Amino acid sequence: MSRIYLIPNRSEIEELNRLAKEYDCGYEYNDFYEPEVLGDPKKQEEIIEYYARYRSDFSRDTMHGAFLDITIHSADPLIRDASILRIRQSMEIAKRMGLRGVVFHTARLAGFRVDYYLKNWLKVNREFFRKLAEEYPDQEIYMENMFDEAPDVMAELAGRMEDVKNFGLCLDYAHATLTGCPQEEWVETLAPYIRHMHINDNDLMDDLHRPVGTGKIDWELFDRLMREHKVDTSVLVEIKGYEGQKRSLEYMKEHGIFPLG
Repeated sequence: MSRIYLIPNRSEIEELNRLAKEYDCGYEYNDFYEPEVLGDPKKQEEIIEYYARYRSDFSRDTMHGAFLDITIHSADPLIRDASILRIRQSMEIAKRMGLRGVVFHTARLAGFRVDYYLKNWLKVNREFFRKLAEEYPDQEIYMENMFDEAPDVMAELAGRMEDVKNFGLCLDYAHATLTGCPQEEWVETLAPYIRHMHINDNDLMDDLHRPVGTGKIDWELFDRLMREHKVDTSVLVEIKGYEGQKRSLEYMKEHGIFPLG
């Protein structure tokens, strides 16, 4: 399994391929979550065929699935059905390409912790993603924290699905730094369930997706937490563009930051 992942940019594909080869990186495709792509099979095929000219094997790679306005736990059947359709389209693309895994968001309302809402979210997501994982046994499914204010609800879902071997969590460490909840709590709580990660830098106020080492995130703390809790997983450097990706990898290598340390 690749340890480091990059987001490919079709306008810089040759430079990115060289960088990926240097660091033995996999790719996480961000081309397929836009509604206009999900609604256009011809466009999907054009994108897949483009990448196939540069990459003969997609089996180490991942993709970001649909997340814009996706709410499978909605009480509105129209919203729920549209959300399910987009998620299934994402899985079909991943199956068509033979990808290793797909990332989806929790899609919870931030800070809304009314009991009935959390119970419904847990019930619906457990039933839906358990069934989805059974239908796509060759793809892993990762649930990513987005506006989640704390790790407890994600951990509860992951614990209830621990027997589903191709389901796990994607810890977006940068998102977690914006919550006010200590990073130690995020990592300690989720460590048993983390199967994939996203990292980038920010100013601890906004989700800026800056190159690693150019913001205010404490990367020494990040590295220590990964090692203390024995996190062993793939990590996407979630930066778009060759220069930012190169700068991030150089910083991580120079400072021995997980998983390049």
